[in-house]
Amino acid sequence: MKKATNSQTRQSEILQHLKHVGSATVDELAELFRATPQTIRKDLTTLSEANQISRFHGGAALLAGTVYTGFEARREIARAEKESIGKSLASRIPDNCSIILNAGTTTEAVIPHLEHHYGLKVVTDSVHLADKLRHFTGLEVMIPAGVIRGADGVVLGESAVEFIRQFRADFALVGTAAIAADGALLDYDLREASVTRAIIAAARHVFLAADCRKFGHGAPVCFGHLEQIDTLITDAGAGKPFLEACAKNGVEVVIADQREEAGAELA
Repeated sequence: MKKATNSQTRQSEILQHLKHVGSATVDELAELFRATPQTIRKDLTTLSEANQISRFHGGAALLAGTVYTGFEARREIARAEKESIGKSLASRIPDNCSIILNAGTTTEAVIPHLEHHYGLKVVTDSVHLADKLRHFTGLEVMIPAGVIRGADGVVLGESAVEFIRQFRADFALVGTAAIAADGALLDYDLREASVTRAIIAAARHVFLAADCRKFGHGAPVCFGHLEQIDTLITDAGAGKPFLEACAKNGVEVVIADQREEAGAELA
């Protein structure tokens, strides 16, 4: 827990925290900064009025177009959950198929578990993920043209969207910055949202890889809805509201076994 000495310091630290995690609820921030929820709400109002963040019911998020602090920092958030989600998702990908792999730290966790697959054709919107995949002998990797975002290697722009629209892949593996209570899938970058929207439309079966912390949070750009998802891979922390939202939208839910990952680390 942190203890900010005054409101300006605390607001600055709240902003930095949001740049690290993307979004947070009032209760999470109150616990982190050892302040009352009322104090945190005032801080968020001040930051929102200064056009530094956007508010959603019960919390706040980065403004659209704001880049996360860094890919490496995001990778450490819910790392164990992401690892178990990645392994579970990879086990559901057969050999000799085509996939579109969306950029992100949760989808990245799938990659180590694809090493022994063969006959895969992989399209990805990330030069970072493509660089990891190119070392696997059983895979053919394709990336679109476009503008590369320096912070994390995501390929953006209309050229990327048009490239992805040419495909009809067997599977899409997508992530999300946040999932609203009404099932909206959210992000922070309009250009990235356009690419992810194209990925969802270009696949016969769509997997969403998202740890339970994503549910109930907000972000300013909507790229889809749970009703477009066939299968959600998440962790054991998924609560009743999250599971009910999936059931309402006909989403198959797979709970990744984190105990298996912990056992593998101890072995």
